[in-house]
Amino acid sequence: MFVRSFASVIGMFALGVMLALSSPSALHAQGAAGNEAGSVHWSVGLALGYRSGIGIKANGMISGFTPSFPVTARFGVGYTSLDAGEPLDARSVFINDATNGVPQESGHTWSLDLDVLYPVEVFSIPRSHVYGGVRYARFNGNFKFVGGNEDFDVTSNHWGFGAGLESYLWMSRRIDLVVNAGLDYFFASRLSGHDTSYSPDESNVNPRNDYTYSDADAAVGQPRLEPLLMLGFRYNF
Repeated sequence: MFVRSFASVIGMFALGVMLALSSPSALHAQGAAGNEAGSVHWSVGLALGYRSGIGIKANGMISGFTPSFPVTARFGVGYTSLDAGEPLDARSVFINDATNGVPQESGHTWSLDLDVLYPVEVFSIPRSHVYGGVRYARFNGNFKFVGGNEDFDVTSNHWGFGAGLESYLWMSRRIDLVVNAGLDYFFASRLSGHDTSYSPDESNVNPRNDYTYSDADAAVGQPRLEPLLMLGFRYNF
């Protein structure tokens, strides 16, 4: 299921790029959209793709602060559906050693991104930008054992940083096709589930048996190192 979903995202990504590059409008001067240099320019965007799972992200951007300061600021909000981890291991670490019931798992993250983008030229596409910034993510993993009377969540909150490359392909005066590839890293954080929590500094609360933070970290799929590949659209005001 995951392989098919990831393959469909890659296919969509490649198709969008080929369509954009093959259209006559894409060969037009890439700077046709937007305001004159030096004027403040606003845009909003929406993208779909892979971020350690199938995800969607909305963002707002502002650029053109001064002609001598060619950077863009971007704020984004994202949601990603992902693998929550290993149900049996999570049950042992956070609940008990029982093995009854049919295990099920689901997970997701909500994320906030704040980036600064700087224009570069890549593969003769002039409207490309390198970017970097801070990240915040809230993870929730649900583990359910049907017939075993266990249904619990494991949650965590993470700060991090990320960097990548983003390009804008001209589609119309107001709309760009956006291609984004990057990598995010999140710092280890406390994992909480049921009445138990594990911390990176081992200041654990109600730990089970002799389990440590590394055991909880291995059992749960909270964000850590996340490759990102997204395709979307940007509307320029």
